[in-house]
Amino acid sequence: MRNVSVVVAFSAGVFSFLSPCVLPLFPSYLSFITGMSLEQLQDSAAAGNERWKVVGHSLAFIAGFSMVFIGMGASFSAIGQLLIEQRDLIRQVGGALIVLFGLYIAGLLPLGWLGRYKQLQLRSKPAGFLGSWLVGVTFAIGWTPCVGPILGSILSLAGTAETVSTGIALLGAYSAGLALPFFLSSLGVGAFLVAFRRFRPWIPVVERVAGVLLVVVGLLVFTNYFIVLNSYAISLTPDWLLKRL
Repeated sequence: MRNVSVVVAFSAGVFSFLSPCVLPLFPSYLSFITGMSLEQLQDSAAAGNERWKVVGHSLAFIAGFSMVFIGMGASFSAIGQLLIEQRDLIRQVGGALIVLFGLYIAGLLPLGWLGRYKQLQLRSKPAGFLGSWLVGVTFAIGWTPCVGPILGSILSLAGTAETVSTGIALLGAYSAGLALPFFLSSLGVGAFLVAFRRFRPWIPVVERVAGVLLVVVGLLVFTNYFIVLNSYAISLTPDWLLKRL
């Protein structure tokens, strides 16, 4: 199940970045962790030292939320291993949860309890890169309703994983999918703002597409066809690439 699952998890991370709760707030996150105004961030593109400062804080922030997400993946997989005799039941429950999350994200199923959350916030950031790492940890712990269902789906998938290492790989891929656009955008804030203004009207469409994809994944997990899909993907993968996965 691992190869296809990792691709799904990485894609889920990208969709999380593109969600209404993360993408519009990206400049604010970046300004907070660097201690620089938006104007300074845009000017930093021309100043090498300032650019590396932004990159350093971005990497520290990414390391913070990745540590939490990967820890969650290991925990869910470990619980799944303890309940290995109930593997089929866990798979079906996990698949059903992924379908519910997908329907919620697509706007087809109103789930009020997913909209109620308690977000942990920092009013002032501790100094230095350690402070940016702590903000990343806080961001991961206080996940928003938009990110929560997508992350919950990947955690459900991790709970059905055959090994703890697979669960770690899934949440590592999810973190990478969330981190990559964040990091690339931090390299060019000005270009990001221009692109964001053009992309913003499409956010609801992207969110619905993500929801539909999660519904499909959930159905495949519930019916155990996800393993069949993975076997087919492996058969199409060159041997030299399999050895490196």
